[in-house]
Amino acid sequence: MVSIHWSTYTAPGVSRSTLITPVVQRWIEDARQDPDAFWDRAARQLPWFRTWDKVFDWTPPTFRWFVGGETNLAYNALDHHVAHGRGGHAALIYLNERGERVVYTYAQVLHEVKRLASALRALGIRKGDRITIYMPTSPEAIMLMLAAVRIGAIHSVVFAGFGANALGDRIAASGSKAVFTADVTYRKGKDVALTPMVDDALQIGGASVDHVVVWERQSSVRRQADQRTVSWQEFLDRGVGHSSDVERMEANEPAWILATSGTTAKPKLAIHTHGGYQVHIASMGKWCFGLNEHDVWWATSDIGWIVGHSYMVYAPLIAGCTSVVFEGALDHPRPDTNWRAVVEEFGATGIFTSPTAVRLLMRYGDAPLLGVDHSRLERVVCAGEVLNAPAWDWLQNTILKGRAPVIDHMWQTETGGPAFGNPYGIDLLPIKPGSATIPLPGIEAAVVTMDGVPCGANEKGIMTIRRPFPGLTPALWGEPDRYGRDYWQRIPGAYYSGDSAHIDDDGYVWFAGRADEIIKIAGHRIGTIEVESAFLRHPSVAECGVIGRPDDTRGEVVSAFVLLKHGHTASPELKKTLVETVRHELGPVAVIGELNFVSMLPKTRSGKIMRRVLRAVVLDRDPGDITTIEDEGSVDDARQAWRQMRAEMKSA
Repeated sequence: MVSIHWSTYTAPGVSRSTLITPVVQRWIEDARQDPDAFWDRAARQLPWFRTWDKVFDWTPPTFRWFVGGETNLAYNALDHHVAHGRGGHAALIYLNERGERVVYTYAQVLHEVKRLASALRALGIRKGDRITIYMPTSPEAIMLMLAAVRIGAIHSVVFAGFGANALGDRIAASGSKAVFTADVTYRKGKDVALTPMVDDALQIGGASVDHVVVWERQSSVRRQADQRTVSWQEFLDRGVGHSSDVERMEANEPAWILATSGTTAKPKLAIHTHGGYQVHIASMGKWCFGLNEHDVWWATSDIGWIVGHSYMVYAPLIAGCTSVVFEGALDHPRPDTNWRAVVEEFGATGIFTSPTAVRLLMRYGDAPLLGVDHSRLERVVCAGEVLNAPAWDWLQNTILKGRAPVIDHMWQTETGGPAFGNPYGIDLLPIKPGSATIPLPGIEAAVVTMDGVPCGANEKGIMTIRRPFPGLTPALWGEPDRYGRDYWQRIPGAYYSGDSAHIDDDGYVWFAGRADEIIKIAGHRIGTIEVESAFLRHPSVAECGVIGRPDDTRGEVVSAFVLLKHGHTASPELKKTLVETVRHELGPVAVIGELNFVSMLPKTRSGKIMRRVLRAVVLDRDPGDITTIEDEGSVDDARQAWRQMRAEMKSA
């Protein structure tokens, strides 16, 4: 058990007694009183070729960290450990849904990364050049990421479930000189072809591409190659005799770029650097997750997302631990198969997963995961969206029996790593299910109105960041004006997160959903997350998506779409019970306009509910503009969900 100490802490808009322990309070105050000294100390925990001349330089809207310092993200992830005698320690454990397993030590990964670095240089890739990686979550893809960073090139990883349009847009936006792919990826027992997507994408946005490298996994797969196409083996062979030396990078030079979530058709490519990003993810890995060299760490994400970058690849390897790399569907071939393999066979000590994954597993009932031995698991952390209290309770108390904490936290592609969370690695605070806990040490956050006026305790507003921290993206690739406009000019003097939130009397942060998804009922503001969490309180509900529907009397009312757990059947009685459950949780202000039982919910490729599709269903419109939502590869899925949901509603 973690000992809980009581003290007080003053946060913006909060002045009462809180649950913040003296240890955590001291960290927060140290960062607040002298942020430069705070982050200087954090940075000195990492190896540097040359230390910095200045910790922080802020020329709004952009900024620089550790100015003049020289480092390399890939060097600290690999070479440093091998040089200090840890070459034989397992770096990557690869597992896929077909049961295949491969283990790579730090020395083996470094050897392969050097080969790839040489091959990249032989291909003509130099410092500052961009490459697009459209590959399965695999050691090959991860080692290619590391090789690019090693030579000072910039990788842009695109989730290998995206369609041709999304891929083509991202290739064009990055100006990539080369595209790397595989012939297939594995998903739900099928070989999913990737090369046809690449062929189509190059017709859309391939003007800058000189080379296409294909990792051939299946000899039966054939494609029509053009003059730009190179096989994986030929790519490696070309590298013989070329340098694999590491490039010394100034701290503010880009390491990689990644498309962010957004509501515009043109993807925003967030930049993360060798210096500031590295300091942030390594520090937050320790402070928020307790990440250390003895861990067997499993992030269930895909390399195409920010979690895959930060906490499957870079932070675990910088920490010197073993990172589990999984390819496939988490619940295939059975809901417990892959979870059991990682937890029991590999001895996972830490798991980073998403609320969507938790709810997916919860839908299968208790039995599959109850049969897994979790005795070596020390903690589970969740991010991606709010971990609703019922899902938290199921994993924390039903499955783990309270033996290991399940910790929610919040961050964005733009922040690089955690910004809000429970500082498990410093001193675990009491968990409030559904809360992201507190702004972590070094994060100066405030909930304000759109005019920048601070909100009081329990008053909803927009979550903002008052001062840049090392992990925050300093720019968008090729769009300096858009960076300032989207992030620093919406609310004067603060970084605009786009999330609605409030801070309670204890200083805990509660996120309510995206600011543009707040439901306004008769003058009251209710977050979509709050309503969905209330539905999840009922034991029959597996998942739920809600939106606000226009109403002549109240302005808006709630329109809900409910997915039931296996073994439960929709009925008028259950509908009435669910409405009563929500009213009991939220009060009479939560007016349910309609409740629809559905067999699926439209989601993005990263698992977030596509509320725009729900709105199109409710308003009986064709969701013709869904190509502009964050994950364009989900368009076909979204249209299918829209058709199916409309049909189900009409037949109900």
